[in-house]
Amino acid sequence: MGSDAKARAARVASRCGNQDANLFLRLLAASTASSVQAQRLLKSTGELTITEWRILWDTVEAGPLSVQDIALIQRSDHSLISRALPGMRSKGYITTKRSAEDKRNSLVHVTAKGRRAYERAAPVMKARRRALAKAFTADEMETFLGLITRFETHLAETSSDLETSRSHAVSV
Repeated sequence: MGSDAKARAARVASRCGNQDANLFLRLLAASTASSVQAQRLLKSTGELTITEWRILWDTVEAGPLSVQDIALIQRSDHSLISRALPGMRSKGYITTKRSAEDKRNSLVHVTAKGRRAYERAAPVMKARRRALAKAFTADEMETFLGLITRFETHLAETSSDLETSRSHAVSV
């Protein structure tokens, strides 16, 4: 290895060491790894995407739900859910019907085909959750989730402050 390659390797190693302590990067990497694992497992059971799986899971477990309900449950953006529904309808997994209580809202209903897709994927996804439960004690899981909640709260609380300081810095 030449001196340029050695120097670059040293810079990369140093930067990796610095970024290992970057919580934003680490959470993104962990989330990406989780998504890749979930998608690989789902592919082995059929052709569900992660979003389709989560929509089926929530509607099978909780009954007909609105897009807003599903987004709230999943801590997701409602537009992500809305974008998945047409494809799920065309695959025959779901139907949508106007809510009897609020005609502005539609409720997502699982079809028999959607239930079968859910039932094929459910054992694999349950095994995934069981494996995670074996990797962490109940106390560790509670601590981990508590820290994530605290991180989310911090982001929500500081977001507007950071935007205000950025606007001020740009205008100065």
